[in-house]
Amino acid sequence: MQGDPMSSIIGAVLWMVILIAIFYFLLYRPQQQQRKKHQEFINSLKKGDKVVTSGGIIGEIKGIDEKTVTLKVSEGTMIRVIKSAVSAPYEEEKKED
Repeated sequence: MQGDPMSSIIGAVLWMVILIAIFYFLLYRPQQQQRKKHQEFINSLKKGDKVVTSGGIIGEIKGIDEKTVTLKVSEGTMIRVIKSAVSAPYEEEKKED
């Protein structure tokens, strides 16, 4: 006796649905939430904020355009970077004696 071919198809489809759900909750959804959080951070940038770019450059925001940010990286040195290149706020570490 052989099993019902319809039940084997339903079983295969069920496994596909389970695998898709696992990929969604372990990969896609966390990335989506991280992107949303980064976009909110980018939208909240303002003059005077100290930030770090994705390339590791630390600077203070001196100007903001629609697509770019002007950073003061040292005395007399200003650079323009694309907003999405700003990765995080910068907080100096305090040294303990």
